[in-house]
Amino acid sequence: MRPIASLAAGLLLGTVAATASAASPEPMLDYLEQNSDRYAQLAQSIWDKAELGYLETESSALLQQTLAQEGFAVEHGVADIPTAFIASYGTGGPVIALLAEFDALPGISQSVAPHREEIEGKNAGHACGHHLFGAGSTAAAVAIKRWLEDNDVPGTVRLYGTPAEEGGSGKVYMVRAGLFDDVDAVLVWHPADRNAADPATSLANKSAKFRFHGISSHAAVAPERGRSALDGVEAMNFMVNMMREHIPQESRVHYVITSGGSAPNVVPDFAEVFYYVRHPRAAELQKIWARVMAAAEGAASGTGTTVEAEVIHGNHSMLPNETLATVMHRRLEQVGGVEYDAAERGFAKQIAASIEGAEKLRGQESRVLPMEFVQGMGSTDVGDVSWQVPTVEMRAATWVPGTAPHTWQAIAAGGTSIGHKGMMVAAKTMALTAADLFQDPALVAAARAEFEERRGEDFDYEPLLGDRDPPLDYRR
Repeated sequence: MRPIASLAAGLLLGTVAATASAASPEPMLDYLEQNSDRYAQLAQSIWDKAELGYLETESSALLQQTLAQEGFAVEHGVADIPTAFIASYGTGGPVIALLAEFDALPGISQSVAPHREEIEGKNAGHACGHHLFGAGSTAAAVAIKRWLEDNDVPGTVRLYGTPAEEGGSGKVYMVRAGLFDDVDAVLVWHPADRNAADPATSLANKSAKFRFHGISSHAAVAPERGRSALDGVEAMNFMVNMMREHIPQESRVHYVITSGGSAPNVVPDFAEVFYYVRHPRAAELQKIWARVMAAAEGAASGTGTTVEAEVIHGNHSMLPNETLATVMHRRLEQVGGVEYDAAERGFAKQIAASIEGAEKLRGQESRVLPMEFVQGMGSTDVGDVSWQVPTVEMRAATWVPGTAPHTWQAIAAGGTSIGHKGMMVAAKTMALTAADLFQDPALVAAARAEFEERRGEDFDYEPLLGDRDPPLDYRR
């Protein structure tokens, strides 16, 4: 990796500062400040719906309606995904894109209370803050559109509505369909418990559902006639768990048994296990994946069952771009962090009491962390975008410091003004960063040059999920 805060990036910042005076981006900040309640309500509407991946019909429609009302041309149902869309404004280049997610997570719900309080009858929640993600990116896109229009700045702003990030790899199908081929740079953000804009990477990730088929029988009267599909699942899990000792330490393997039978006295003729495998490099991930596949086949052979695997999703790691991160970090420092009022401080204190070590991070929401290279341990389908277009991602403090994603604490804070304030930090930062890119061709060129260098001359993109169609029913 390149050294952080390179001299080239520093020189470019001086160019940006000089060029930006041609059309001040400050009106975008005024617009976002004046309309913060509007976008908070949009985010809250999506929070309330908490729709799962590829089923986000109402959430996607809300974002599309907002953008269409603001003069964007909206194309829906792109890449054969009903809830995916592209909203565009402007003509020619550069083409600067923002991403918007809006899917919730299954199996977890929470009210806005600062203690554990599930919502009866609701079994999904925005535990990763994608309601804020979608609404915040929409706010930024509208602010940029208005600024382009008011100042006659050439170029195109696009917002990509990207469904099913949580295990559905919606963006991968959009990349595969060539929808990013003419984009010059992608700006993206994610809810978090801190404010940071780093040249970061992530883990490549691949998943599949392994379905074992056996022969049912009475487990007491005629057990010899049965062949347990659950035995196949358990044998596979046992072998994969032994394999953990002999794979690179930065790898991650996890699974859940999604079907294991219905009654102890019936030998199950069907069982299913859902696996995720991760590694920083796609090539190494594929090697580990081959061993997991071999374990499944061996388990089936040893238990007298059969097995089939359906690949559900696959994501490349994030390709960092220091040039873009340096600009975004500078703009984030200008915007600053989140300031809690008295009520928010009281809420945050109660949330922090439920999280080990959170008290030590008090006040982190108001600070911008220094820029550094980050090896993230999560995975995202933004990774595939980043191998096609120079991409930068920032984090904004939408959660109480110390909060982990995929938790009830994240849902709770994300449904309050704490989450809304962090969302607007992200919207303002992305809008300012976009203005820099629109007004400095040298900056766009430098980001592309770094992108080409990091990707390498011989890079040939192959989706880790292969040629399968989008799994539109994977959350049903």
